[in-house]
Amino acid sequence: MCGIVGYIGKKQAAPIILDGLSKLEYRGYDSAGMAIYDGEKINITKSVGRLKVLENLTRGGETMPGFCGIGHTRWATHGVPNDTNAHPHFNADETITVVHNGIIENYLQLRQMLADKGYRFVSDTDTEVLAHLLDYYYKGNPLEAVTKVLHRVEGSYALGILFADCPDQIFATRKDSPLIVGQSDEGCFIASDVPAILKYTRKVYYVDNQEVVRLRADHMHFYTVDEEELRKDPVTIEWDTDAAEKAGYEHFMLKEMYEQPKTVTDTLMPRIKDDDIVIEELHMTDEELAALKKIHIVACGSAYHAGVTGKYVIEGLARIPVEVDLASEFRYRDPILEEGSMVVVISQSGETADTLAALRESKARGFKVLGIVNVVGSSIAREADNVMYTWAGPEIAVATTKAYSAQLIALYLLAMKIGKVRGKIDPEAFSAMLGDLKCLPDQIEMLLNNKLKIQKFANRYVGAKDVFFIGRGIDYAISLEGSLKLKEISYIHSEAYAAGELKHGTISLIEEGTLVAAVSTQPELYAKTISNMVEVKARGAFVLAVTCEENKAIEKAADYVIYIPETNPYFANSLAIIPLQLFGYYVAVGKGCDVDKPRNLAKSVTVE
Repeated sequence: MCGIVGYIGKKQAAPIILDGLSKLEYRGYDSAGMAIYDGEKINITKSVGRLKVLENLTRGGETMPGFCGIGHTRWATHGVPNDTNAHPHFNADETITVVHNGIIENYLQLRQMLADKGYRFVSDTDTEVLAHLLDYYYKGNPLEAVTKVLHRVEGSYALGILFADCPDQIFATRKDSPLIVGQSDEGCFIASDVPAILKYTRKVYYVDNQEVVRLRADHMHFYTVDEEELRKDPVTIEWDTDAAEKAGYEHFMLKEMYEQPKTVTDTLMPRIKDDDIVIEELHMTDEELAALKKIHIVACGSAYHAGVTGKYVIEGLARIPVEVDLASEFRYRDPILEEGSMVVVISQSGETADTLAALRESKARGFKVLGIVNVVGSSIAREADNVMYTWAGPEIAVATTKAYSAQLIALYLLAMKIGKVRGKIDPEAFSAMLGDLKCLPDQIEMLLNNKLKIQKFANRYVGAKDVFFIGRGIDYAISLEGSLKLKEISYIHSEAYAAGELKHGTISLIEEGTLVAAVSTQPELYAKTISNMVEVKARGAFVLAVTCEENKAIEKAADYVIYIPETNPYFANSLAIIPLQLFGYYVAVGKGCDVDKPRNLAKSVTVE
């Protein structure tokens, strides 16, 4: 959430910053602003609303000349969204300005300390405290002022800072909020994420916690929080720049849904060699994998839903007990991690604050952590003991689709690998499963190409008030994700329930015409799920069923059926989720919602 872009170099800064911020709109925000040094002073323009408002106010940056500046899109935490609370923030004499992602946890104490010394505040934000604190410590050495501030503040932050006394420099630093810096022949950049600067450079440096960067037009220097200079090596970004553009699709979300066959292939095929699964990045021997006694999966949102599927698949194929935790609950329940356990954290961005905290808690207790991550060089990728990348490429839409599908594939491969080395999968079954995995990309593409049927059905439910998703086992995990896709982009109230729990209270919510989506992909549970469908239909529900081609008996209980191709039941999520993604998308489009940037949401949740 929030986005930072900064530039210093040979070109006008404002247009570059606006362009970079437009590439970060997926992160979620409610206001935007820029600070540009014009040769004499720092000028700020900021406004509540979409980035387009800032573009219009500055005529695309023309009214803010200068070769050095910082910009920000804010997702409100402290103070309501308005022009005053928008970033950047000044000190009193407007000689220091700051943009900030994250939360300063001790800002009230710092604010009171500064107020006692005569400082006055105009906003409700924790960020303005940083501007005044920098002013308090600034005695002519900006690096010293920045490091002194870092010693005083608690919480998470990524900062871009301008000093009017040093107009040829930008300072940047971070702790637990993502920040990268980049360099090209025409200048240096700071950004919250790679897409913001990919148009200008592929040479980037990942800033580690409490490192400070001093950027000039033609070079940059890195320092520790104690002002000791560091040497860092750049990383070359291999993404195709087209991967971060819509490529003719109406929305990024639709484009990313259609990229799922490739995503699955890219995540799957490099790890299948000579009819075996080889996950080199695990850096664990077969003996170490076989010795595992328990796995803890920790994640948030859709990644958590992938983890719920992972629990069923790993327990079923490898016969190892698996616990799945919401990362926001993991630390605070003081989890019991037994000897022989491995912790698996899952995150698309690799910057999810709660998941990152769970990783650190697990490592502090001495347990090995495997990160299943999409973004190379992200915090989780750097801090986990081992990393399994999902190779989904940049995912721009807030609502995940292709990254979720890639996470499922990673979990299937992990489950099969552990199951094989533990002797729980015989060679014939293992070979058949590999065959089913290889078929998934083509089967997903077939389901995507059948979108018209789902689009027509979705048009009937644009005005729905409540939708319920039910399923058992893996189908419950699918229901969780299907429900989330609908609610987060269409704003329709939607819930997922384990179908067997209907009679324990939930069925009281069913009224005449209520849509119930029943997922039924597990053959041993067909009859049970059909009985639950009959129960809700008898109370007036309209039942949509998502099931396998062989399950024709379901037609007697459902009002509308979407069939998916046959596959191994453990892999059914990869197919059944496709029509549910399309359903949520077309309902949201029908309602006129901002599909790629749903209200109040952010792509990367970097604060607790």
